Amino acid sequence: MIRKYILICLFVLCLSSPASGGQIGDVTLPDQITEGGLGLTLNGLAMRTFTFFDVYAAGLYVATPSTDAGTILAADAPRVMTMHFLRKVEAEKIANAWQEGLVANTPAADASLKDRFAQLAAWMETMDKGEKLDCAYDPTSGTTIRVRGQVKGVIAGKDFNDALLACWIGPKPGPGDKFKAGILGQR
Repeated sequence: MIRKYILICLFVLCLSSPASGGQIGDVTLPDQITEGGLGLTLNGLAMRTFTFFDVYAAGLYVATPSTDAGTILAADAPRVMTMHFLRKVEAEKIANAWQEGLVANTPAADASLKDRFAQLAAWMETMDKGEKLDCAYDPTSGTTIRVRGQVKGVIAGKDFNDALLACWIGPKPGPGDKFKAGILGQR
């Protein structure tokens, strides 16, 4: 009888335990994901706000977590930046944000890098509430861009992924310093 009672209590406790992972706003991200057969850990998460509105919740997954942007950018290892949209954002606004991020954080970008950012911008689509955009870097192939789970394409080069990630964790992050601190797990 006591053993049955203990088993029931453990079952109820498991059902009532919160899911593991990071939560920001109404978005919960898992502590770990698998990308390209490798396990990646949630480095940090942040909320992109504009004026007073939440735009998207984001999380950065890396092979080796770090609170230092330079360390993350220096590592030639898999990483994934995921964005969960909380409101409608037009494709043109997303594309413009990529271009602004490149200019602000990679001012010496060569023509090849600018062309690859133009390709990224061309793949953007209007995102609605509840939709997801992922930028998954694999050192062997490049950065896979997934919109709503559909692969739009792969952009070659670590330099591209570094410049892309710098839009969030570079010296002038488009979403702001508070966002950068969250993605770096500093808060």
